[in-house]
Amino acid sequence: MDSIIKESLQKALIFPEYKEMVNKLIEEGKSTGPTQSDELLNYSKLNDRRMARLHKTLKVDETSKSYIQNITQDQTWLLITESWCGDAAQTTPMIDKVAELSENIDLQVVLRDENEALINQFLTNGNKAIPILVILDTKSKEVLGQWGPRPNLATKLVNDYKAAHGGLDAQFKEDLQKWYNKDKGQDTLNDLLAVLKQVEVKNLKKSSQQF
Repeated sequence: MDSIIKESLQKALIFPEYKEMVNKLIEEGKSTGPTQSDELLNYSKLNDRRMARLHKTLKVDETSKSYIQNITQDQTWLLITESWCGDAAQTTPMIDKVAELSENIDLQVVLRDENEALINQFLTNGNKAIPILVILDTKSKEVLGQWGPRPNLATKLVNDYKAAHGGLDAQFKEDLQKWYNKDKGQDTLNDLLAVLKQVEVKNLKKSSQQF
């Protein structure tokens, strides 16, 4: 897997570059990915506007901010996404905000469909669901943690609805959108903090074993 991760990182973009690429594709009437359609283009346009709005309005509380700013380990956050993904539009702005708070977090973005070998290492119930965030040790490229494709509470909503109705329909997607609007990125933030604390515990255990 190390070689797959290193190869993917060679093609990665920083978050502003990713947003610029998406904007240029939209101007050309395209979405990311090999499959092109009016539906995917429309999703990409909607998501681009949504991400711009969320990046301006999302908040990180002072306690969380202090914790993030005190991270000492150099981490690379490898974000696997596509422009047409609705869950990505709702969650990646918070991922970027958290990464911006720490000089020791380097956020890199890759496209799922250009990195099939990579996404196949991080499947969700056998599916190539996105977004997926892989937290790496910057030096060794060891996988320290993983998050995605949805925040925990949204995942529970999805699973409960599938269990009751056998699948997801237009009504549920509308309800999920309302949930995201009400949540304002806080469940994503809580999830990211939980993963970071798990990473911290792993590092403490590893350090103690070296003495």
